[in-house]
Amino acid sequence: MTPAEYCQDKAAQSGSSFYYSFLFLPKERREAITALYAFCREVDDIADECPDRDIALVKLEWWRQELARTFADAPSHPVSQALLPAIRRYDLALEQLEEIIDGMEMDLQLVRYPDFKALQLYCYRVAAVVGQLAATIFGYTDRSTLKYAHDLGIAFQLTNIIRDVGEDARRNRIYLPQDELAQFEVSESDILSGRNSAGFHALMVMQTARAQQYYQQAMQALPQVDRRNQRPGLVMAAIYQAVLNEIARDDYPVLQQRVSLTPLRKLWLAWRTWVFH
Repeated sequence: MTPAEYCQDKAAQSGSSFYYSFLFLPKERREAITALYAFCREVDDIADECPDRDIALVKLEWWRQELARTFADAPSHPVSQALLPAIRRYDLALEQLEEIIDGMEMDLQLVRYPDFKALQLYCYRVAAVVGQLAATIFGYTDRSTLKYAHDLGIAFQLTNIIRDVGEDARRNRIYLPQDELAQFEVSESDILSGRNSAGFHALMVMQTARAQQYYQQAMQALPQVDRRNQRPGLVMAAIYQAVLNEIARDDYPVLQQRVSLTPLRKLWLAWRTWVFH
């Protein structure tokens, strides 16, 4: 299996909306974004699936060193071997790739966030930075596109947090800001035990409004000149917003279940967005 095939396999297995967003890209850009996605999956899986925190931190440090080796033209992992041509071709920044690892380390060291400002840093590292790297691969001419990519990344992460409240709670993680839980009189034990309430519903409505605001800011920031190149991000936005709308329509069942779209619906949204943008 070649490094590119390894990354393609990793992306396809995930069934992620990210995968559907770059199906229609030309080969060079598709391979580059697939390698970036595979890198994100590798480090995210460490944070999510390694039961021993100390071992997970060691593994993330290995990836930090692997990035240094990659930028010195000596990658050893199939993902970094696939990433190296993308780094060269699109001038991807080491500091941004390291920020993603910083975000995964936050996941191991923080399981609660006191307020939105603290959560925002996490969202920036694990999602906004990825958005900006992706926008660089897709190509842009106006630097306002990086503002679009930043806000879209935050919107995606806030959508993930809303979708995964129950799943995260079962890992003893609560990403909803502590001061906002208090504001709506929702306790940690309500979240951890999956207890719905009027307060929880109101809290979710507020979180959804914040995510929608970031989607709106992103779309307003995207210059017309770069819309065509940035279609993969617009595909993801269509899919993620459909998930968010579905969650709201189902009255926020997120403590008990993970709302998702069928592969066919994702493919249809991807095709429609690609064709009409």
